[in-house]
Amino acid sequence: MIDETAGEIADMQTHSSSVVAVKAARALREITDREFPTVAEYQRALERNSRALQRANPSHASLHNTQRRIVEHVAELDFETVEQAQAETNAIIDEVIEQVEAGKRNAAELAAEQLEDGETLLTHDYSTTVLSAVTRAVEEGKSFDVYVTEARPRFIGRKMARRLAEYESVDTTLIVDSACGHALSSVDRVLLGMTCVVEDTLYNRVGTYPIAAAAADAGVPVDIVGSSAKLVDGGFAFQNEHRVASEVMREPAEGFEIENPAYDATPTRLLDSIITDEGIKSADER
Repeated sequence: MIDETAGEIADMQTHSSSVVAVKAARALREITDREFPTVAEYQRALERNSRALQRANPSHASLHNTQRRIVEHVAELDFETVEQAQAETNAIIDEVIEQVEAGKRNAAELAAEQLEDGETLLTHDYSTTVLSAVTRAVEEGKSFDVYVTEARPRFIGRKMARRLAEYESVDTTLIVDSACGHALSSVDRVLLGMTCVVEDTLYNRVGTYPIAAAAADAGVPVDIVGSSAKLVDGGFAFQNEHRVASEVMREPAEGFEIENPAYDATPTRLLDSIITDEGIKSADER
């Protein structure tokens, strides 16, 4: 089942990294149902299967952080029996899942408080935390105009546009990615999700960097929002994913190559604030 879940995680390219982290944490419960002759062998099996899950999606820091926390917690304790170690594993899995989900909720609530009624926003891709923030703000009686980029080549932004269009108080406009500079002239704030922040770099869906750079030039603030589990100071090397060329162009590429990176790197100096469940920080405070 771990191998099956790892395969599913590798295919979850349009899902929130928090969703991926929770799915991987739950997958480790399978190890707690197996029989092992010693505690040491159980701990080794837990670490080995956790590594397999992390390799399935090396771009998601929240997956790395939550898996590392589970394995290290179990490795640091002394257990008399395998059953005790398995019970503790289930307990830390429950704790990690609750913290990820609560962190996402709390970050969205904090972001909603920062949004001012009547603002014009621009967002990119499909971020469930951004969607939750706007939803909470709408429930508080606020209204917005929102530009949503398509997030080519997979057009994930169309899903965000459809979801936002469900709210009468949100006037939603879908634009192609390359039109972000045009739209920024009437935008008050750029609000983005995050795949992860590693030291002084934001990794997010490709197209984020040009939006942040154009916004900085236009003097439009850029805020990112997500669970603190996505913030990494060390011990994690982001690995980009290069997707199939057929997503960009269906006919064969004759005489040229096609590159289709899933993510890009944005210097945090281009950001105004990083909003997580731990609070609001300026990029300089990272």
